[in-house]
Amino acid sequence: MLGNIRLPVIVLAASSPAAGAGANIGISALAAAASAGTHIRAGRIDWRLFGWMAPPSIAGGLAGGFLSGKVPGNAFLIATGVLLLAFGADLLRPKAAAGRAAPAEPKASAAIVTGVVIGLLGGFVGLILGALRLPALIRYVGADAFRAIGTNAAVGFCLGAAGVVGHLPGGVDWTLLAVGAASSVPGSIIGARLTGRLDERQLLGAVGLVLLVAGTVLILQGAL
Repeated sequence: MLGNIRLPVIVLAASSPAAGAGANIGISALAAAASAGTHIRAGRIDWRLFGWMAPPSIAGGLAGGFLSGKVPGNAFLIATGVLLLAFGADLLRPKAAAGRAAPAEPKASAAIVTGVVIGLLGGFVGLILGALRLPALIRYVGADAFRAIGTNAAVGFCLGAAGVVGHLPGGVDWTLLAVGAASSVPGSIIGARLTGRLDERQLLGAVGLVLLVAGTVLILQGAL
């Protein structure tokens, strides 16, 4: 989820903004893959939701990555930041944290639409946007909080891999990708192992706080 906080540093250090965005989404993909492995072993992935959301996320990520070298992304960064702030505030409301029960049947249509939109936006700006996908899974698709986290990581890996492919025409800073992955993958594994130690209320509160920070960073990055 913290790829959006890492993005400004990677973009500044890269040979070009587009190459930095390609490196950043690749780092996030590898970190998500490591995290997803832990969640798979713990049984925290809803494979039906993954099947609904991964293909449209891949399509959106490919398209967004290709477009990233052709269109300025500041407006997208600001829009994403505003969405993160809204989702974070929603999750931190007392009613939201006091036990958001998932619907009996998750919604396939919501999963597909979410996959396309977040995939396109993520591929464009160089983020897997797990911080945006996770509350959407809980709020609109109907996944329970713990399985939403694992599913989010698995779909994030697919989006990240597609985003890297989409960025290839504009270039990817492979050195930064390797250095960033080496430092991010161990942390993602540790974070995934801690997931099951929080109750749902604590988990939603922690996610809400992360969203507020990440949204603020994206808005500032887009405005500067």
